[in-house]
Amino acid sequence: TLFRSLFPIEEIKTAAVYQFDNHGKEILQYSTTEGYPPLREFIANRYNEKKGLNITKDDVLITHGSQQALDLLGKLFMNEDDFIAIEEPGYLGAIQALSVYTKNFKPVKLCPEGLDLVELKDVLEKFSPKLLYTVPNFQNPSGITYTNKNREKIAEILKNHNIYLIEDDPYGELRFEGEDNVSFKKLIPEQTILLGSFSKIVAPGFRLGWVVAPKDVLENLVTAKQGADLHSNYVGQRIIYQFLKENDLDKHIINIKTRYGSQKNAMIKSIKKYFPKNVEYTDPQGGMFLWITLPNNISALELFDKAIEKKVAFVPGDPFYIDKNNVNTLRLNYSCANEKSIEEGIKRLTSAIQELVI
Repeated sequence: TLFRSLFPIEEIKTAAVYQFDNHGKEILQYSTTEGYPPLREFIANRYNEKKGLNITKDDVLITHGSQQALDLLGKLFMNEDDFIAIEEPGYLGAIQALSVYTKNFKPVKLCPEGLDLVELKDVLEKFSPKLLYTVPNFQNPSGITYTNKNREKIAEILKNHNIYLIEDDPYGELRFEGEDNVSFKKLIPEQTILLGSFSKIVAPGFRLGWVVAPKDVLENLVTAKQGADLHSNYVGQRIIYQFLKENDLDKHIINIKTRYGSQKNAMIKSIKKYFPKNVEYTDPQGGMFLWITLPNNISALELFDKAIEKKVAFVPGDPFYIDKNNVNTLRLNYSCANEKSIEEGIKRLTSAIQELVI
């Protein structure tokens, strides 16, 4: 796929050879649960520089992708009768990871500016959830970014509750237009658990991500991780660190952002050109996804069957909801196809929609 053409293959190969040639015996040994200290320091410094945080390597735990972080947080916080507040629509991977520990998800509706504050207050007061799960930048699946005002209001509301906010931010660096937003970790550091990942900015095959958490939470996460897998892939950590040390990550990310930005523009242009006017869509400022709302009488699952016949695919909205079925929403991903394929895909999807419009 196109995404793969952005992988820095030669640079990673050079980094791997360097590590094996110079530190072979060391990198093949066991390591500490927290992760390779220079890598953790790199992550902390980057947050301090880019987001105005005030953290050190001791606030960072390296995990097997941020997906493992979700599993560890579920293990740490949730009993079967506990509640979790989550965005609606919400990230399927978080629902899957956390539903192992509790089935009590309480959705909070997303609007164009972020979380619906009335619904948030209502859920907090009625259910006292232990965690609020969010993807505030270029949300998966909707592509929505919380405004700074929305974030500040959420932070104010949460200060009065005994709750941790999970700020899952795998796409935050992939902003291709507009101004950067303030991190929840900056607004309410003692209540925010920040997750990050190398999957979208270097390569997903390493399965390396991280957690930045308040001291007591991090200590417990380290213990939970120790029991799960001792430590994250040490060879991978050393190779990624070498890659980061020898290359300009910002420059590499600009390549990714530029590509994604032009593909998103192509998708929006095609949607405006071909889709029926009563189909709504989000227009993200970054990330990989946009969200389509069909007329009420059209089920995205029904549309999916028609679309597959025309050899075009999308993710129907159903799995992103806690208790809704046969919804009229769907997710499109613009990161994996070039402009020409995107236009062709939207044309085919349009003809599938037209077959269902009564």
